Amino acid sequence: MQIKTVGVLGCGLMGSGIAQVAAGAGFKTIVREVNQGALDKGMARIKRFLDDGVSKGKVTAEQRDTTLGNLTGTTQFAAMKDCDIIVEAIIENVEEKAAAYTFLEAGVGTHTIFASNTSSLCITELAAKTKRPDRFGGLHFFNPVPLMKLVEVVRALTTSDETYQTLFSFSQALGKDPITAPDKPGFIVNRLLVPYLLDAIRCYERGLGTIEDIDKGMKLGCGYPMGPLTLLDFVGLDTTYYIANIMFDEYKDAMFAAPPLLKRMVLAGKLGRKSGEGFYKY
Repeated sequence: MQIKTVGVLGCGLMGSGIAQVAAGAGFKTIVREVNQGALDKGMARIKRFLDDGVSKGKVTAEQRDTTLGNLTGTTQFAAMKDCDIIVEAIIENVEEKAAAYTFLEAGVGTHTIFASNTSSLCITELAAKTKRPDRFGGLHFFNPVPLMKLVEVVRALTTSDETYQTLFSFSQALGKDPITAPDKPGFIVNRLLVPYLLDAIRCYERGLGTIEDIDKGMKLGCGYPMGPLTLLDFVGLDTTYYIANIMFDEYKDAMFAAPPLLKRMVLAGKLGRKSGEGFYKY
């Protein structure tokens, strides 16, 4: 299936990045938010990112202007009626997503593919909430979307071969390097990453080393771009806690159990960079 018009549901951190990449790849892109304030904030984030790229010489002024010219913001579901694919990037809640799909299906064509950017929810369950389970799949992007090359393409049990191939090709058309991931909590990357992050917290709790030494050890000893505790602050401790709980519910394996310190930091509002304090202060 040929993709000409792309819809993005949600213009938050992930949604705005997905919309920027789609518009930058030459697709007519429509991004929808719940209200004008949230939309303005997301669109400003995109422009700021592109302007910063121009100032650093990584993006030309022409590329910036072309990207912005391909991009339209809206607060109306009806504006997405002509989209060939709609990537949903809203709150990680099954019922909230299902409600959004219902509104979308009232106006879009039968050919339109739905894809969720969920990092933790079951794609088959989400597909079952729609009238197009064969035209539904997962496209899990990584933050920051314009810079991270990976996309996990996830097949629901109901995803047709044509839909899967379209999602994979679309990811490549965005300039990404996709991999096929199973429809299991965590997919591939978080299935490997989350236990590592949780174990880093446990090791710190047990006195293995200071926050700084644990991070420096993994950076310099393993060549990682950042240590696990720095990465936790970047991802968000609440996000990690949420994903860990979903994975533990699914696998019932102790390596996915949230450490007591993580729970207490979330309860205390120490969520990482976004709150100004996590394992480090910002």
